[in-house]
Amino acid sequence: MAITYPRAERAAQARSAATGLAADGIDAVLFGWVDNAGLTRVKSVPLPQLEHAAEYGVGAAPCFDLSLVDDSFAVAPSGTGPVGDLRLVPDLDRLVPLAAQPGWAWAPADRWTQDGTPHPGCQRGFARRAAEAVERRGLSVRAGIEVEWVVADATGTPATHAPAYGMTRVVEHSDYLREVLRALTAQGLEVLQLHPEYAAGQFEVSVAAEGPVEAADTTMLVRHTVRAVSARHGLRVSYAPVFTEGSLGNGSHLHLSLWRDGRNLAHGGPGRHGLHPDAEQFLAGALAELPALLALGAPGVASYLRLVPSHFAGAYRCWGLENREAALRLITGSAAGQANAEFKCFDAAANPYLMIGGVLAAGLAGLDAGLVLPPETPGDPAVTGSAERLPASLPEAIAAYEKSALLRQALGGELYEAVLAVRQAEAELFAGRADADVVEAVRWRY
Repeated sequence: MAITYPRAERAAQARSAATGLAADGIDAVLFGWVDNAGLTRVKSVPLPQLEHAAEYGVGAAPCFDLSLVDDSFAVAPSGTGPVGDLRLVPDLDRLVPLAAQPGWAWAPADRWTQDGTPHPGCQRGFARRAAEAVERRGLSVRAGIEVEWVVADATGTPATHAPAYGMTRVVEHSDYLREVLRALTAQGLEVLQLHPEYAAGQFEVSVAAEGPVEAADTTMLVRHTVRAVSARHGLRVSYAPVFTEGSLGNGSHLHLSLWRDGRNLAHGGPGRHGLHPDAEQFLAGALAELPALLALGAPGVASYLRLVPSHFAGAYRCWGLENREAALRLITGSAAGQANAEFKCFDAAANPYLMIGGVLAAGLAGLDAGLVLPPETPGDPAVTGSAERLPASLPEAIAAYEKSALLRQALGGELYEAVLAVRQAEAELFAGRADADVVEAVRWRY
């Protein structure tokens, strides 16, 4: 079968890029992807090899589709295990020198088969297909993902115990936070907010909304940059769902707005709080599918130590205007362009491409079915008892995922089965272990 990606064009783009990178003192380029356990994997090439890598890709073992959080592997549904190879092809449109890693550049990568067709297990490819399905409806999506992290000293102790959102944290770490801001800005990202968060040692950064695939790419770039800046300051970073047992964890809140012909459909419409019908149907579809979507957006055993009631984690399948205990928080904003919906139940162990792609697929199903949102939940559902609890454990989320014909069709058989195998294997890996042991086991894996 002929190569379907444009090899010559990629090679020419790489030659041009390499000239500029060489002038910037870049020696090597990292190609990154995210596995089904939510871990970032990379390969790199010296700069003189960039053209060849862009043209032909770099070998990447398909077994990482089945890797777990501890680097062990689930059993392949196909039984092939370590057999075969893929090509890791960088997206040079997102190629960027890394401001906090002198001499290095980075690009997200797509995974292709050896014969040049898209790998059906490529998570980034899934997100792209979902975004293209939205565009075929004459719609577009603007998305952004909040990045939360805990920063710790060399001993693993949170680097600050100052008050949540407190100015003291900024004073204690002002040089560090300024370097984070400068590095992100130098890489072409528009930072909207950078501030202390709730848990000990926790901070958060938000960047401007983009298209769905671009938002997932940017999330990975932000995480890499924060980690690199932290290392330069002698600090360690954790994106694990929970850093300390019983504490609030690291969310990966997805903000999303649906647009048509330049109009934000979350503002100025005839529905509740200004929703247009398409936006309500889209959000209703995502809300209906949330139990199964947790297998993508809250993927680990530790995820359910974060996803608990009255912890601002969105543990109930409900929605509400500015309701931070609802899984789906509607935000009207002060201007038409700011109105959006926030999915609060997802965490930083999630593969952002799977998370975004799954929400888009569920939203489109809501459009097809003409769904409407249920009655709004105005308060804390844990107190009012007015909403359904989302799955409280990974096995419960797996059960919902296995019942989802929607996600099976959207992901495709190979990716759907690989995700299922990884989730089942991780549930078995941590079965019967104390919560504290689970937290410790994954604390430095993300």
